[in-house]
Parts: sequence; C-alpha cells; structure tokens
Amino acid sequence: MTAADGRVVLVTGGNRGIGLATARAFADAGHEVAVTYRSSPPDDPRLLCVPCDVSDTAQVDDAFAKVEAELGPVEILVANAGITRDGLVLRMSDDDFTDVLDTNLTGAFRAARRAVKSMMRARFGRIVFLSSVVGTAGQAGQANYAASKAGLVGLARSLAREFASRNITVNVVAPGPITTDMTDALNDDQRSAIGDAVPLGRFGTPEEVAAAICFLASDQAGYITGAVIPVDGGLGMGS
Repeated sequence: MTAADGRVVLVTGGNRGIGLATARAFADAGHEVAVTYRSSPPDDPRLLCVPCDVSDTAQVDDAFAKVEAELGPVEILVANAGITRDGLVLRMSDDDFTDVLDTNLTGAFRAARRAVKSMMRARFGRIVFLSSVVGTAGQAGQANYAASKAGLVGLARSLAREFASRNITVNVVAPGPITTDMTDALNDDQRSAIGDAVPLGRFGTPEEVAAAICFLASDQAGYITGAVIPVDGGLGMGS
C-alpha cells in the first residue's frame, strides 16, 4: 500500500491482535493512524491512542472528535472492535447475546455512521468491517458472535450501495483461525484440530489479515465495494 495522500486512519479495537497489526501496517505505509482501546493502549508512539467503548454512542463521537482535532477527518475506518461471550444457546443469557451484538455489529454501525459525515464532504472514504469465517459457517457455542459477524455483511453491503455515489467503498474482511491472544488460550489438542480443518494446514497471522485490509483501503481497490474477502486458509470455501 502506498501513502501518496497520507490518509487519516482510525482502527477501532486497535490495541492488540489484528487491530494492532493493521494499525502498524498503515503507520509503516506513512499514514496518520489512531486506534481506540478499552483496557490499555498499545505501546507504539506512532499511534494516537483514544479510549473508547464502541457500545456507547457518546464515546464514539468523542473519539472521532479527538482524532479530527489532532490528525484531521477520518478517511479510512477499520471497524475491528469486538468481544466474545461464548456459550451454548440453552445457557446463553439475553445480555450475553445482546452485548456481543451491541459491540460487534451496532458498534461498527456507530463508527461507520460517524465516519461517513466527513467522508461524504470529502467525496472519498474507505470502510472495512472485520467479520469472521464463523459468520457464514456458524459455530456451536457462538450463536451471538456468529450472528454479529454475519450481520456485518448485510450492513456493509447496504452502506456500499448507499454511499457509492460519494466514492466511499465499504468492504468486509472475514478471517479464519488467526494467531491471537484468543487462540493462544487454546490447548494443543484444540489448536491441532483447528489447524487440521484448514486446507492450508495452519493458523494465519494478524499481519496477513492486515495486508488484506490495507489493500481494500488503497487507491488500487477503488473499484471494489460490497465485497467479502476471506483470509482463512480456505476454511470457508463453499460457505
């Protein structure tokens, strides 16, 4: 990805894993990058770190205002913030279901709604939502998470149609098993079973996901919108 225009980038949930790898990839390319976080900020002086819980509309608005004041209007939004509260449906509470949707799906909506205000004026914008292979394939014990990630596809494609005339593209990246804090918590047998299910026979890296995101945000991807790009080692083929 080239930084001919030195874009302003905001990555929600950019303090670790895929979000942090994505923020660093944009920074490496010479862009001005901000990240939101809930727990602790990442240790990277190149990043503007902004506390924000995307389930709170006021905090989303405040985060954008801070980025705009310090870096300028957001031109590239990567909606990555998300949570999990896994459990079988019969044991899943209403709060476990709605909290995951409110953060993963409605949180992405809140961020996108705020971002398009300046993007429309500039007649340029790139929005990338982070979904998951689980959003199309499903997964036992993750009905809430799968529903939230599937919903992002419908949201992205609706926004893609709504804002295409303003040169704003909206796309989805759907990772498969990626080496992150969540997968590091799996035991050896679990990791082996997941790796065996992937045609490429391994977990992906956050940097591989970041590369796909950066491409979709680039000028070279200006004719791609409403797309779902799998970065899953072939796990989701046919779904």
